[in-house]
Amino acid sequence: MTHVSPSTSFSLWHTYRHMMVVAGPQAPALRKALILFGAASVCQGLAFACFFPVVAALLADPIDLPGVWTWLALMALATAADLALSWRGHGFEYGGAMADMTHDLRLRLGRQLRRMPLEALWRWRTGHLSGLLGGSIDEAVTPMGTLSQAIIRIMVVPAVLVVVTAFIDARMALAMMLIFPMAVPLYRWKRRASAQERRVAAEAHARTEADLVEYTQGLAVLRTLSQTGAKARRLQDSLAHLRHVQERALFVSLRPSLLLAGLVEIGLLVVLALGLVWITQGTLSLPAFAALLIIVMRFSEPLALFAELTQVFDLMETALRRIDGLLAVAPLPVLTPTAAPTDHDIVFEAVTFAYAGETEPALRNLSVRLPARALTALVGPSGSGKTTLTRLIMRTADPRAGAVRIGGVDIRALPSEDLMARLSVVFQDVYLFDDTILENIRMGRPESDDAAVMKAARAANCHTFIQRLPEGYHTRVGDIGGSLSGGERQRISIARAILKDAPIVILDEPTAALDTESERAVQTAIDALVRERTVIVIAHRLSTIVAADQILVFDDGRLVEHGSHATLLAADGRYAALWSAQQSAKCWHGAPVPSC
Repeated sequence: MTHVSPSTSFSLWHTYRHMMVVAGPQAPALRKALILFGAASVCQGLAFACFFPVVAALLADPIDLPGVWTWLALMALATAADLALSWRGHGFEYGGAMADMTHDLRLRLGRQLRRMPLEALWRWRTGHLSGLLGGSIDEAVTPMGTLSQAIIRIMVVPAVLVVVTAFIDARMALAMMLIFPMAVPLYRWKRRASAQERRVAAEAHARTEADLVEYTQGLAVLRTLSQTGAKARRLQDSLAHLRHVQERALFVSLRPSLLLAGLVEIGLLVVLALGLVWITQGTLSLPAFAALLIIVMRFSEPLALFAELTQVFDLMETALRRIDGLLAVAPLPVLTPTAAPTDHDIVFEAVTFAYAGETEPALRNLSVRLPARALTALVGPSGSGKTTLTRLIMRTADPRAGAVRIGGVDIRALPSEDLMARLSVVFQDVYLFDDTILENIRMGRPESDDAAVMKAARAANCHTFIQRLPEGYHTRVGDIGGSLSGGERQRISIARAILKDAPIVILDEPTAALDTESERAVQTAIDALVRERTVIVIAHRLSTIVAADQILVFDDGRLVEHGSHATLLAADGRYAALWSAQQSAKCWHGAPVPSC
C-alpha cells in the first residue's frame, strides 16, 4: 500500500494521493468522479465564454438576433453538459460508492487493528483510536465529492475563461493570468502556516478525546477522590490546551486568507481598469468589455472563496494523514514456509527483547524450555520480565535476538490465526463485553451451542451464580462487565478459555486481587482449565505454585533460578528469600502457617 509520509508538505497533489490511498477499492470510482467534475468545469467555463459572442450580437447595430439565439443555444448546451457531467460525478455520492468507501475504510482499519503488532497498538490511546475510527473517517470522506468539485471548478473555470479571453484580446488574458502567479505565493504561505497548526490541532483533539474517554471510564474513582468537574486537572488541562490551539490556528490562518482574498479583488479591479483604458483608447471593443465585466464578476467569486475552501481541505488532509498513519503500521512478518507444531512445548532460544523506545532490554539472553502438558510458574519482582515472556509467546512483538518456538516451530512461521488458536489467556484484569453472559463465554468458540457454553460454565464453577442472576445466562454484564464482581468476571473468563480448549494456557495471576472465597472458587475453575495442557502462570502468591512442575525466577530481565519448589528452597537463593518473606508476612497477619 502506498504511504504518504507525515512530513510531506500540504499540497493539492499530496491531498489527491492521500484520497486515493484512503479510497482503497473505491479509488477508480473516485478518480472517475474527479474526471467528470473536471469535464463539467470545462463545460461551465465554455458556457460563460459564450457571453462574448452573445453580448457582441446584442450590441450589434442592428441586433444580430440569429446570432444571439445561436450562442444562447450553445450556452444552454454547455450548461446542460455541465449539469449532466456533474450529476454523473456526484453519482460517487448518491450512487453508494461513498458509503461503500466509508464502510470499506472502517473494515480496512478493523483488519489493520487485528493484524498490527499489539506493542504498536498499545501506543495508541483508546480515545485517540475512537476518534480516528469515528470522526476522522467522516472528516476525510464526507467532503470528498462536493469539496473536490468546488476546488476543481475554482481552478478549471477561470483557466478556461483565460484561454477563451486570449482569442478575444490577448492583453486582457495576460492581465487575468497575472492574478494566478501573484496568488500562488500567498496560497502556499497560507497552507504552510496552517499545516502545522492543523497537525497540532488534530493532536490536541485526539488528546482531549482520549482524556474524555478516560474521564468517563474512571468517573467512579474520580468521584471518590473528589476529582471531578473543575478539579479534574488532566481533562481541564486538555480542554484549555485545545482552546489555545484553536485560537492560534484561527489567528495564523486569518492573515494569509485576508491577503489572498484582497489580492484577488484588487487584481481583478486592475484588469477592469485596464479594460476601461483600452476601450477609451479604442483598442478594445465595447461588446468585448461588456462581456468581460460579466465574466470578471464570475471569475472573482471562486478565486475569493479558494482560500476559505482550502481550510476545509486542510481539515480533510489532516484526517487523511491520521488514517494513513494507522494503515501504514506494518504487521509482523510471517516466515515462509509456514509449519504446524507437532507438540506444544515452548522453547526460548537466546531471546533478547526491548520495548519500542526503550534502551534497556526487558529480557536478556533468555534460553529455557517450558515442557508440554506441565505447569511452569514465573515469579519475580514487578518489571523483571515475567509478563514480557508471556507477551512474546502471544507474539505481541518479535525479539531483537533469538527465537521462540512452539513444538519446534518458530512462532514467526505460524500465521496469527494459527498461533492464537493454540493459546488461551486468562488475564488478571478481565475484559467482558457489554453483552449477555452466554455470548461472552461463547466468544471462546463462536460456533458452540448453548449446551457447550453451559458445560464450560459448570466446569469453571460459575453456573451456580449465573443461575441466581435475573435473566440467568441472558443477563447483560454491563460495560467492561461492571455489574459482576471481580471473582465472577474471572470465572466467566476461565469458562471462555475452557470452551476454547486450546493446548497452551497462560494465566496472569488470576487470583491476585480476589478475596479468600472468590480465590477458592477461581482456583477450582483453574484446576479444570489446566488439565493436560501446557500451562504458564505468572504468580505473586508463591503458595499457589508449590506443586508447579517448574518455577522460573526472574530479576531485571534475567532468569536467575529455575527448578521445582523443593529444589529452589534447598538452593537458598532468590526464591527461598521470597518464600521466607511471604511466610513472614502471613505470620504477621495472623495466618495459620505451621512455621509461625
